[in-house]
Amino acid sequence: MYKQLSSGVKISITRSISTAFEQYLASIGWDEDQFSMEDFIANWQQYFLENAAWFDKVPQEVLLSPEFHEEIAQKIDEVIAKILSEKPTKKQIESIEKMQNELGTNYTYGCKAEANYVEQLLKEQLKQK
Repeated sequence: MYKQLSSGVKISITRSISTAFEQYLASIGWDEDQFSMEDFIANWQQYFLENAAWFDKVPQEVLLSPEFHEEIAQKIDEVIAKILSEKPTKKQIESIEKMQNELGTNYTYGCKAEANYVEQLLKEQLKQK
């Protein structure tokens, strides 16, 4: 059923998963011990109900279909795996190292999205300094 949706709707679904996942992880400080798939799914549902245009474009019978839910679960797994496997950029690493040296911090990060979170966190700390 998912495959039958327009490419625009599929892109919008993927983007909503990515955005909600990164927002959820930021809300828990990228602390994997606090991660809960149930909490993430609840956040994603709230996000797409309030912000995503794709939800209104998918027919009700598709939204209620168990097959669609299985396909969406698979898509969520794929999107999360992609986010977590994307390496930080050289520019991010250099920027973070410079700010950490200045602030005396030692944040770790394993992927590009987490590096973005750490970079923003350090920028905020520098503003307050």
